[in-house]
Amino acid sequence: MAHIYLNFDFAADEDKAQQARHKLESWKQAFRLDKKLLFKFERTAVAASEDGAKSEKPEKTKGKSKAKGATAPLISGETVKLFVRLAFSSHEKLSEQRWVLRIPSEEPFQSASPAVVKSGDSQFSETEKQFDDLA
Repeated sequence: MAHIYLNFDFAADEDKAQQARHKLESWKQAFRLDKKLLFKFERTAVAASEDGAKSEKPEKTKGKSKAKGATAPLISGETVKLFVRLAFSSHEKLSEQRWVLRIPSEEPFQSASPAVVKSGDSQFSETEKQFDDLA
């Protein structure tokens, strides 16, 4: 059974990541995709500021509220990446194709720079290892 991985980078937008999780959970339940649609999150820490000094009182801002080109220090937090694995059998090619097209086109996933990694791609082995290493 060939796997297809969909990678999404939500940066520091935890709300969008949770919306995506909720949408994937509802699809799994509604379409009975229990083992055919698996997903995992990867959270990595972000530096406290550009010059390495920690600010005493970090400001709370949402992802798109920052002005472009601003030189304000970065906010300490986490970047959130979502890895989705589609595992359809060989006779379900049409369903697989529909999900590969549908998931990145839906709202919370569109803004997360979607990337599709198929079994013949050069990044497939490292994406598969990264997915397997996540808890």
